[in-house]
Amino acid sequence: MFLDDFHTRTDGWIRISAEQASRFAKRVAGDFNPIHNVDARRFCVPGDLLFALVLSRYGLSQTMSFRFLSMVGDGVPLCFHEDDDGLIRVCDEQGKGYLEVTRSGETTHDEAVVEAFTRCYVAFSGKNFPHYLKPLMEEQGVMFNPRRPLVIYDSMGFSLERLNGRLPGLELLDSSLSVVGKRGDALLEFRITAGGEEVGSGSKKLVVSGLCDYDADAMDEVVAEFYRLKAVDERQP
Repeated sequence: MFLDDFHTRTDGWIRISAEQASRFAKRVAGDFNPIHNVDARRFCVPGDLLFALVLSRYGLSQTMSFRFLSMVGDGVPLCFHEDDDGLIRVCDEQGKGYLEVTRSGETTHDEAVVEAFTRCYVAFSGKNFPHYLKPLMEEQGVMFNPRRPLVIYDSMGFSLERLNGRLPGLELLDSSLSVVGKRGDALLEFRITAGGEEVGSGSKKLVVSGLCDYDADAMDEVVAEFYRLKAVDERQP
């Protein structure tokens, strides 16, 4: 599976190093959120990598909901298990929960179908900034602290009418940003297509912390740095 390079399995535990996580964020998701940089002070594993590992292990179900509870650090031993209540949980050795997943409907374990959907969603999800968040913040007159940008994955879910092998696509349908004090909740709603036909829908919620007044010059610098890092990564072998 294409995820083999982005985690290590030892004695039943899954570990994700900062290097593996950062490489997944940049190379697979196109996500250059500085919180995924190897040397980030508040480094965390991308939620989309946990999402991908769940689908790889448990398959793609027609309806799934993911709730992210806490940030995973460098090399934390993780246990993926399905409990009697039907919830899939990702926990560490102390039982601390990082992710909870509910699912229903039919499930496919076809590797090609699962990988295609995973890559499609992760590529969409990795466009949080600047593609989706910048226009929302500009519209609301707020932005994250440009010196310490903090955007955290809260939850996501989707529903598919059917599971098939046709190459999927995801399109943004609507987006909104609700601001309360220094916190913003961004909601991204999307349509899932296959062969040009709509086959499902979903949504994703992000939390933007440390909001301050929108500064166009400061935002332009953040965006320029995003594309600089992207260009550097694309030149890597």
